[in-house]
Amino acid sequence: MKALFLGLGALFLGTVVALAQADRSKARNGGDARFDYAELSKAPEKARARQNPLAADETAVAGGRNLFERHCAECHGESGEGGKKGPSLVVPEVQDASPGTVFWVLTNGVVRRGMPVWSKLPEAQRWQLVSYLRTLKIDTPPAAASAAK
Repeated sequence: MKALFLGLGALFLGTVVALAQADRSKARNGGDARFDYAELSKAPEKARARQNPLAADETAVAGGRNLFERHCAECHGESGEGGKKGPSLVVPEVQDASPGTVFWVLTNGVVRRGMPVWSKLPEAQRWQLVSYLRTLKIDTPPAAASAAK
């Protein structure tokens, strides 16, 4: 009988842990598990290798913030934390991506997921957005944050 209760207790605990991890993943992805960040891996090598020509330009971040507030915050949230339509931009998948990869995704959009193509936006403004996105605070999962301390 004791073994049965221990087995049920372990099963219950495992279920709770699995649900908590799924909930944490859901929160990191803007509340919707459909955001998997796979689009970042589709950038061609040539695009990934591009460097941000405005990386040293301090005014680029301010310009990028203005563009983000105007064009991106509605879907990605005011601080890039994710929203109903767009994934979080403060996750390691985005923050660790090369500037060229982020620029490529901005340029080509993710139309099937609802992100528009921004190729009509002047190139300098797309690089400003890349500059601004780099300033967003990375969202580390609680377990990783505790381990880092």
